[in-house]
Amino acid sequence: MSVDDLFMTEALELARQAEANGEVPVGAVVVVDGQVCGRGFNSPIRLNDPTAHAEILALREAAGRIRNYRLESATLYATIEPCVMCAGALVAARVGRLVFGSRDLRFGGVRSKFQLADSELLNHRMRITEGVLGGECLALMKQFFDARR
Repeated sequence: MSVDDLFMTEALELARQAEANGEVPVGAVVVVDGQVCGRGFNSPIRLNDPTAHAEILALREAAGRIRNYRLESATLYATIEPCVMCAGALVAARVGRLVFGSRDLRFGGVRSKFQLADSELLNHRMRITEGVLGGECLALMKQFFDARR
């Protein structure tokens, strides 16, 4: 199992926690120097906070833990392609690398609808790896939404 697979597996576990809470199953972890320093799973319903996406919560925890709002040496692992809000937060935090499992064809802010994370229009661009455990990430989302239709 690769390092990316290992950290994405942790993000998938967080996504399952979101699902157990009735939230859209998205999980995220922030890794600095091989250590997880931030974790999050979608919680806007539970927290009554429209910004409580997995990526935002993981970034907040990581920044607090390392005591710096800049996360230049960090890699963020997300089960699903970040939305525009989260992609903007990744740029603002200067995250060095983004790894995500599956594209979000409806709301994706990194590849599917917009390309914020590595846009030449912005002052920061990160390296992007997509498709890590993508089948598992997509299956979790599909199962969640199929159950609600």
